[in-house]
Amino acid sequence: MKTLGNKAIITCAVTGAIHTPSMSPHLPITPDEIAEQAIRAAEAGASIIHLHARDPEDGRPCPDPEVFLRFLPKIKAACNAVINVTTGAGLGMTLDQRLAGVLRLQPEMCSLNMGSMNFGLFQILEKKTEWNYDWEPEFLEFTRDFVFRNTFKDLEEIMRRLGELGTRFEFECYDVGHLYNLAHCLERGLVEPPLFIQTIFGILGGIGTDRENLVHMRHIGDKLFGDDYYWSILAAGRHQLPMCTMGATLGGNVRVGLEDNLYLGKGRLAKSNAELVQRMRSILADLSIGVATPEEVRKALELKGANRVAF
Repeated sequence: MKTLGNKAIITCAVTGAIHTPSMSPHLPITPDEIAEQAIRAAEAGASIIHLHARDPEDGRPCPDPEVFLRFLPKIKAACNAVINVTTGAGLGMTLDQRLAGVLRLQPEMCSLNMGSMNFGLFQILEKKTEWNYDWEPEFLEFTRDFVFRNTFKDLEEIMRRLGELGTRFEFECYDVGHLYNLAHCLERGLVEPPLFIQTIFGILGGIGTDRENLVHMRHIGDKLFGDDYYWSILAAGRHQLPMCTMGATLGGNVRVGLEDNLYLGKGRLAKSNAELVQRMRSILADLSIGVATPEEVRKALELKGANRVAF
């Protein structure tokens, strides 16, 4: 595993497809809200900003590149963070819909889910009964009978089409098999090191949040990729900060943000993405771990640079 010495990369996932507007009044929905929260997260110490778009009218996940263009240039103009655009977009979208934004925007980085999986969010319906929009409970129930498709054919197409643009990947691995899928793609020359691998814990259908799983994912990553990868940790909900902290002590990088977790503590909603970044940065400081700058990240991950994006 590669490291940046005694520094960690903080990725902030500002808004995503998991949480819906009714779950928190602080979840950014409109382009202006997304831009504002992304900029503040970068100022708080996030060197990578991971972004989805939402319909400004009702907050549902949106793949339209024109919506991305209402906030990405503002973020780029106001901070130096690496902008990382989703290829997950929203559960149930076609591959063309999922790729529309990245193909148009040609960012430095994008996410790439490394395998098909059950992706269950329906259990949230047991905890919440009041909704702002009809689409929210319908969307959550939809995941009871949903497989998030990422076949080898899909992966090959994404890697080829986006690789031609110079966009590099945040490889999202929700289980051990996803690491082996990535190793297969690396062996075939579909991707090149250094790899930025995001190991994800706590999504129903993926690997759980046991500390043994965190250590195992690191072990398999080392076995398959040696010094060809940077390791990062993402955990859903209340597990975000504990799992990221454990991973950081093992030399890993971390991802926080309202896409993955809405709370600063039990019963205490985070009021912004910046609060979660600040909390993680404080934890890292207590562990005598520094925070990597965007330019250090660009150099380490061999990114093409902000001057070569299409926004």
